[in-house]
Amino acid sequence: MRITILLLLSVVGLPFTTFAAESPTARGEWERTVEAAKKEGQLTLYHWGAPLMLDAGAFQKAFPEIKVTTVSAMGTDLMQRILAERRGEKFIPDVYIAGIASMVVLHKAKVFDPIKNALILAEVNDESKWWRGKHTYGDAERSYIFTFTKSPDYGSIGFNSKLVDPTEFRSYWDFLQPRWRSKITVQDLRGGGPGSTPLRFMYYNPDLGGKFLRQLYTGMDATLYRDNRLALDWLGSGKFSLAFFVQKVEEAEAQGLPVVQFRQAMKEGVGLSSRVGHMALLNRAPHPNAAKVFINWYLSREGQELFQKLQIAAHDPADSLRIDVNKNQLPLADRRQDGVKYLDLDEQKVFDPTPAIQLIKDTLGELGIEPKETTDGKPSSSFGRMYHRRIEHSDSGRGAQTAARRMGKHTEGGPSRKGSCGIL
Repeated sequence: MRITILLLLSVVGLPFTTFAAESPTARGEWERTVEAAKKEGQLTLYHWGAPLMLDAGAFQKAFPEIKVTTVSAMGTDLMQRILAERRGEKFIPDVYIAGIASMVVLHKAKVFDPIKNALILAEVNDESKWWRGKHTYGDAERSYIFTFTKSPDYGSIGFNSKLVDPTEFRSYWDFLQPRWRSKITVQDLRGGGPGSTPLRFMYYNPDLGGKFLRQLYTGMDATLYRDNRLALDWLGSGKFSLAFFVQKVEEAEAQGLPVVQFRQAMKEGVGLSSRVGHMALLNRAPHPNAAKVFINWYLSREGQELFQKLQIAAHDPADSLRIDVNKNQLPLADRRQDGVKYLDLDEQKVFDPTPAIQLIKDTLGELGIEPKETTDGKPSSSFGRMYHRRIEHSDSGRGAQTAARRMGKHTEGGPSRKGSCGIL
């Protein structure tokens, strides 16, 4: 933990003290907003996951008069907390940063003010500085949910670098070749989870779709997991060669495990995901001016340059939608590139994971596969609830009923760990 903190602090640099040149009118509005924010003296941010920018202390250096309170949790928990607070007439957070799913729910509940109206700095308002010459929003009104990052999503597939040569794959269908049978572990997404984003890419991709997912879940003798650390442990030990929908692979690789995130464009294209890359301004915010200062600071060129650096330092690269920040610091595979066929996973037509999750439920249900807790008292070095299916196919191919009867029992694992699943 100490090493991570020092690494983050090392890329912060000097406090934010200057911004792009403003017109006299805009400069006056900005200065008045900053003074009002100093008088408020407080900012409350609800943030999905680790708020790296605030952990690094950059905002606090730029505006030391504004005390920051951060509440970090999964999107599901934060969303429910905000709704519960408002039912009790409590209005606590000023700004919310999370994934698109919880943002959409809260927007429908009418808890946001238009963040568009909070953009003051000319360099933030100048849409020519942003990807495709425009601001990107996660709502149809293009006013409430500001999107500040989109990065390639290659399906969240991890592999053991000692067992797999990634250059052999040109299509996602190559992962389903017979040679990989019984060598794949795949996240059980019947309850949703972080893997829902790459799941949507596969389900809504016309070259993959339900046929691909049915084959992955039931045709490859795959082992299901729910705990991400357990999947990384299996992958690193060589128990499995491939892991689908696995998270934090780069972090595990940095710790010395022989695991690598698959990151190359396939003929079916590449997903484009904002992950936790959306920002919203809460209505009835207790500190509206501090919120505006934070939003403009965060979306400034310097702010987004720092955002990219911190994401890289945390082994979770993200490509800012600002095009005037230095992209050379990003690995090529983590940058948006011209000529690549992208499926934007924030678009409404591919946003809903429910049909894909239902497909998995139905497919596994047809085989009589139900969640099973491990019980043999032999915990691995990772802890978590996991689910396992092991289907032996007879030479005569008697179908799903025969396979289900032959399902074996798995005997590894440990106690459940909260946080494996949730809405972003």
